[in-house]
Amino acid sequence: METNEHGSMDLRLERPPAGPGPGDEPRGGREEAPGMIRPKPVEEFIRDGRERHGGSRSFESREERRDDSSFEPREQRRDDSFEAREKRHDMRSAETREEPDDRIEPRFEEWLDQLREFAGYEASFDVQVRQMTFGGRRTGLLFLSTFAKDSALTEILKRLSYLDPESEVDRDALESYLLLYVPAIQVTRTRSRSKMIEEMLIGNTALYVDGDSEVLLIDAKQYPARTPDEPVLEKVVRGSKDGFTETLLVNVALVRRRIRDPRLRFEILKVGKRTQTDVAIGYIEDIADPKLIESLRDKIQAVNIDGIPLADKQLEEMTVKTNWNPFPLVRYSERPDVVASHLLDGSVTVIVDTSPSVMLLPTTYFDLIQHAEENRQSPFIGTYLRWVRFFGILSSIYLLPLWYLFAQNAYLRPHWLWFLGADKTGQLPLIVQFLLVEIGVDLMRLAAVHTPSPLVTAMSLVSAILVGDIAVKTGLFVNEVILYMAVSAIGMFATPSYELGLANRIVRLALLLATYLFQVMGFVICATVIFIALVLVRSFNAPYMWPLLPFNAKALFAVAFRRPLPENKTRPSIYRTKRNRKQPVG
Repeated sequence: METNEHGSMDLRLERPPAGPGPGDEPRGGREEAPGMIRPKPVEEFIRDGRERHGGSRSFESREERRDDSSFEPREQRRDDSFEAREKRHDMRSAETREEPDDRIEPRFEEWLDQLREFAGYEASFDVQVRQMTFGGRRTGLLFLSTFAKDSALTEILKRLSYLDPESEVDRDALESYLLLYVPAIQVTRTRSRSKMIEEMLIGNTALYVDGDSEVLLIDAKQYPARTPDEPVLEKVVRGSKDGFTETLLVNVALVRRRIRDPRLRFEILKVGKRTQTDVAIGYIEDIADPKLIESLRDKIQAVNIDGIPLADKQLEEMTVKTNWNPFPLVRYSERPDVVASHLLDGSVTVIVDTSPSVMLLPTTYFDLIQHAEENRQSPFIGTYLRWVRFFGILSSIYLLPLWYLFAQNAYLRPHWLWFLGADKTGQLPLIVQFLLVEIGVDLMRLAAVHTPSPLVTAMSLVSAILVGDIAVKTGLFVNEVILYMAVSAIGMFATPSYELGLANRIVRLALLLATYLFQVMGFVICATVIFIALVLVRSFNAPYMWPLLPFNAKALFAVAFRRPLPENKTRPSIYRTKRNRKQPVG
């Protein structure tokens, strides 16, 4: 029986002869394993009945790949009594195990007691143990019924049923032959009880055999998952409609589909003592900065917390020291094509299981105001859309504070801005009107998020009538306040990064209050302090306001204009890549 590198059967290969001929020696000079028969295809099994075949295969190639500590020399395999097996097990365990309490009990009932104590067996309904007897040995399949893949486990049980039920199988033969009866892609071994339970909670299946202190860990899991769908926050008119899901393997596959480079790496880590959340660090080995990768890996490994059930956002707070800074220091993306593009530029990605978004590191302020739609259009149209977006973002920050400043100080208003200001201020002071409208817009946004989809349109109409029409007619608000607040809200929603849009709203409120309290001086000082604070911010040792400060003319030109792809030959210097050019010279 031929096996692949994971220890599972290759059912497409031809079966070797049924047994050695007269005068022939067994293959590899080995004795046949007692109590074992060769598995046959299901069709041949049905046709020929329970005809048994002898002979054995050489396991020399497999034994060369295994650690020598996992098997004992053949000379020591003489006494196969239970006491002798226990003695050999204890001797081997002393050499390979550091924690004496973290061992798998070799007796079946004691193993079940371990599961009751440490895994919640018989207390939690989804922790299941399928008990059966194969080859005269009692076995158990430990799995979670919520994650188990029925078809894979059924096939494993079917293959194990090929073992001779009447003959007693010694432990050493079972160690060698049992791998041949597990038709799974990924099969590993462990002697650690904690490792066994951890893999079971992930969704893998542990195969235990009575009298053995080692289990096989079989990857036969199936997570509840949805199919890739169009991202909600990063829609494009033209382009791919597949977005990330809550399953890490699906997200990695979406990126792999776009970058078929053998140097693309995904390192897997676990975060959280209780949640054991899978976190994958993605990068291209010969492009990304090794110092950035090492720093990110160290920060994630240093996280000491019970768990991160809210996935990437909690991981960001544990690794990127944002404190009370409202501006996002990482970029989130739900689009595989955007992530693949950043990987080719030298960025590093962090994919967290159960999250449909991916973190991109390092991040600058100007990364957060770019959108995939610009690169889906021609360079001229893409540049136009980029400038329209820039205007909307600037309007969402400065339009209301400047209008309020000119309305309160008419002498500051240039002649060509004669239309700014209000003929009447209404029953409430302008600053109160602005604050109430700001809160009202936030309430409508939250209501739209939490309102069932069939009722969103009705809720929006009611809100528009109440705020836009009745509030003006009753004199609570003036028309200009509603108008400029609507323009600012549109600019906020036009910001590609949802997190940056919320941060810009906080900046707008700060500028409004500073202008109300200190007039021109307050506006200038507040805007200057915020800009200096952004200049001092760093995202994984990268300047947040690059390429404006530190100034890089070429990179700033690339931010302002969507250049044709043939002219975009170098990677951004902010990533400190190993290879600066991304297109061949000439």
